[in-house]
Amino acid sequence: MISERDYTEDTLFDGRLNCLQHRKGYRFSVDAVLLGNFIRPRRGETILDLGCGCGIVSLILAYRWPSVNITALEIQPDLAVLARKNVKLNNWQERIKTVQGDLKEIKKYIAPGSFDWVVSNPPYRKPGTGRVNPGTEQAVARHEQAADLESVTRAANWAARKGGRACFIYPASRGAAVISGLKNTGLEPKKILPIFSYPGNAASLLIIEAVKQGGEELTLLSPFYIYEKKDGGYSPEMLRFYSP
Repeated sequence: MISERDYTEDTLFDGRLNCLQHRKGYRFSVDAVLLGNFIRPRRGETILDLGCGCGIVSLILAYRWPSVNITALEIQPDLAVLARKNVKLNNWQERIKTVQGDLKEIKKYIAPGSFDWVVSNPPYRKPGTGRVNPGTEQAVARHEQAADLESVTRAANWAARKGGRACFIYPASRGAAVISGLKNTGLEPKKILPIFSYPGNAASLLIIEAVKQGGEELTLLSPFYIYEKKDGGYSPEMLRFYSP
């Protein structure tokens, strides 16, 4: 049983968005902020957030796009409970539905082709890489213990309508595997945003947007820099992602 003392309450957008996080569990990073600010849904579209964690990507999308409706799927019970708390904390119960379940069994929870968008900040570290405590909240959220690339892309393909879009954030080092995995499951990569920590170093992350049953046409977007320079502050573009 998690007590109130085990949470921190954080804010985004000058306090307009509130987010509870487990003090010692999984905590969201800049990846979620990047992904949540990237997509551009149309008015009234529906979005599925695969592996929502505490719900932060769904919360950002709900804040940025007041007309959209979101379903957030999370395998870990405590995180699903936390996501529901965050939805209630921001009074978005009518716009965000949280489902506790395994994306590998998505057919149990989601009707096929029922979403305009699928987004995911998935566990993307391979098992056995980096320091990890198997089975912990952080490990399941960050390492491919409960969901790998293939299961994430298959779930997205199931949930997206024909012509619908899916958007993922992955390490740049896994870019080739992600593109191949998307194409193998019927999702055609359309846009790639390379993300750099600062000018002069290699890209660290990629945001990849794909279209279900789309044609072959790929756009490499202009580089995005998180920081203006090494050991410097956020870039103007990154600051806008935190601005109201």
